[in-house]
Amino acid sequence: MSLYGAAKVVLAPATRLVWPQRVEGVHHVPARGPVILAANHLALIDPLFIGVACPRPVRFIAKQELFDEGTLPKRALTRALRAIGQLSVDRRPGQSAQEAMDNSLDVLRGGEVFGIFPEGTRSPDGRLYRGQTGLAWLALTTGAPVVPVALAGTERILPGGRRIPSFNRVGVRFGESVDLSAWEGQAHRAKARRAATDAIMAAIAKLSGQEQVPRFAASVKAELPRRS
Repeated sequence: MSLYGAAKVVLAPATRLVWPQRVEGVHHVPARGPVILAANHLALIDPLFIGVACPRPVRFIAKQELFDEGTLPKRALTRALRAIGQLSVDRRPGQSAQEAMDNSLDVLRGGEVFGIFPEGTRSPDGRLYRGQTGLAWLALTTGAPVVPVALAGTERILPGGRRIPSFNRVGVRFGESVDLSAWEGQAHRAKARRAATDAIMAAIAKLSGQEQVPRFAASVKAELPRRS
């Protein structure tokens, strides 16, 4: 049994006990070969629930700050992420983009499952924001199918200002792979990457029922202090 498998044997039952899960559409995840899981992003703990729900090992590129051990809940999350082989990336300017792309390509070229949150950061208000086009570049460059994933309820587990996690039900829904054939071979074209990414985000919205916002979540978050 792999380290990931051994960790999942322990983490999956414990996670389901604390946060009962309703999982749908697992059959949409290919049994073998490279695949991209593109999900909405509501909470820091989202990778854990996707990893537990998916029948195959999933690799995420997690921001370095996520491996913070400042509080007990954060230490627990850090241990869980490291146990299932998640990769950290330096998000300082000039560091993260190339490192993340290189690592992502390695995962997919190795025939693994790669998990990504195309919004780039957690939604500030529960709506679905514009996707980063690196997702489409990966899909069109590697030919890996993109399976949309919708998470629900994870934002209530550890909202801002709360130190003790709440115990509520979580939903994880996998959808049919998104048809990107209209942009095949066009990874080098910005318009094609944008159109393909928008198609993936529309598929996520259809699964999650979230309202779509034609802006990047990071831009909205940057404005929040000025509004207070």
